[in-house]
Formats: sequence, C-alpha cells, structure tokens
Amino acid sequence: MDIPRYWRLKDQRYKLQGTKCNGCGHLSFPPRLVCPECKSRDYSDYRFKGRGTLYTYTIIYQAPDRFDDQAPYLVGLIDLEEGVRVTAQLTDMTLEEARIGMPLEMVIRQIYEDGARGPILYGFKFRPPFNRENR
Repeated sequence: MDIPRYWRLKDQRYKLQGTKCNGCGHLSFPPRLVCPECKSRDYSDYRFKGRGTLYTYTIIYQAPDRFDDQAPYLVGLIDLEEGVRVTAQLTDMTLEEARIGMPLEMVIRQIYEDGARGPILYGFKFRPPFNRENR
C-alpha cells in the first residue's frame, strides 16, 4: 500500500470509523459518501465500538505475497454490535479456537512490514475479549 493511501485510510484502520446517515441513521463501514438505504449525501463520521461476534471464518493457507510468513492464519466476518459486518484477520487465538458466534473485540496490530526498509503498517484485527477477571 502506498503511503498517501495509508494515511487517507488511517481513521478506518485505527479507529474503526465509518459513517452514519443523518437522514435515516444507516451505519456504513467502510465510510460512504452516499447512503445505500435512502441515497442521502448528508452523513457524519461514526466510530464503532469494536465489539461483536464471529459470523464465519476461514483459514488462509495460500497467502498473498506480503502475508506469506503469517500463513496459516484466520480471517473472519464479524457482526459488530451496531449491526455492521466487517472483514478482518483474527488474532490471539489458535486455528482450533475459532468458533462461530464467539465474542470478539477489535485491537490494533501489525498488518505487515513492507520490506526490510519499508514502513510497518498497522490496522485493526479482532481477538477474543481479554478476561479481566483472570488478571
């Protein structure tokens, strides 16, 4: 990913920021300029809480070039509490621990390193919630 695009998308990647239609209240992620429900162009930024449940997942064995060293890894569809479904890599769990319907929370993690001298790119991933009772 080129640097200008990375910075343009940083709120999406770090804050899980989408849009809320001021006309009908529809939430979108990624952000949209036109509401898919009512076609309004009147929207505002909306920051999702980053909590949800695993709708489905897959295990990636044949990864794209930048992710070769991470394979095998999990990618899931997560239904956020606010009703939006997002796609993200799953982290902090083994391949065997993934279960449809399990609760998840968003965390910021390294996505990949763009070569030995390139930037390290960070973004959101999802993991099982940290159990605060077992600290």
